Amino acid sequence: MDFYQLADKALQGIIPEREELRAVLDATDEELPELVSAAFKVRRHYYGKRVQIHVLQNAKSGLCPEDCHYCSQSSVSEAPIDRYPFMSKEKLIEGAKAAKAAGAVRYCIVNSGRGPTNKEIDEIADAVREIRKETGMNVCCSLGLMNQDKTQKLKAAGVGRVNHNLNTSRAHHPEIVTTHTYDDRVATIENVKHAGIGTCSGGIIGMGESDEDIIDLALTLRAMHIDSIPVNFLNSIPTTPFESKRELTPQRCLKTLCLFRFVNPNKEIRVAGGREVNLRSLQPMSLYPANSIFVNGYLTTPGQEASDAHQMIADLGFELDSPAAI
Repeated sequence: MDFYQLADKALQGIIPEREELRAVLDATDEELPELVSAAFKVRRHYYGKRVQIHVLQNAKSGLCPEDCHYCSQSSVSEAPIDRYPFMSKEKLIEGAKAAKAAGAVRYCIVNSGRGPTNKEIDEIADAVREIRKETGMNVCCSLGLMNQDKTQKLKAAGVGRVNHNLNTSRAHHPEIVTTHTYDDRVATIENVKHAGIGTCSGGIIGMGESDEDIIDLALTLRAMHIDSIPVNFLNSIPTTPFESKRELTPQRCLKTLCLFRFVNPNKEIRVAGGREVNLRSLQPMSLYPANSIFVNGYLTTPGQEASDAHQMIADLGFELDSPAAI
């Protein structure tokens, strides 16, 4: 297949055919350089060589009643993680200052659980106002299921983006969690949109899904006009139901990122959780299709230090995006 032809279609706004997307995932190792180069053509058109850095803050860890099979914080995990209630405003502000020092364009506050209580929403809103005032940082929140009243409170506080991942296709969703539905997740995203907040939603690759599930997820995110798409790669954590799932290769990860770029050509694509574990020495190549990364760790697992990420970006001849450019 001519992947440059697929890139040209993406630049024209043409949705790829499923057969073309299957060819992306089926690309041979010999075809991988051409595939990545074609995806970079699209990425460069919209984002040049700029790379955005994001930093996560796990504001409430563990204590979650949901049974998400991939998560160390879920009710079905016995992973030895830190468990603590919602952290103080002062600690959240400290985290925002550290994120700014790391060169982040966005500070992401994450709250474990099915969804935030009214008290937690008020505390988060108060913290966001202070963070915006003291640091000027763009703030994203990932808080679980939310109704319109809660998303509107976040908007009023100055939250610029809310993350709520679809995680996988509608068909595969019952295989990864049973305590909430796919429609529950879609409804939260719609409530975020209704409040006028930017949307962040992606998935986790490597959970036993098929090629068709990956294609369905990418197409669904396009149809929902999601602004920012984090592509996570399963980091199999001991004592979780998915502890034995280790089906990914660096090549598979790169092909998936290219697919998401072709389907969502002008959207922010983030190489998110699990990139260090699954892409290994090919991590730098991920920034040819993607234009955004997390640094300084994830919710319960370590990640690449900001200084190392800065060096990787510089070695590629790329440049850090700045908040002023967002």
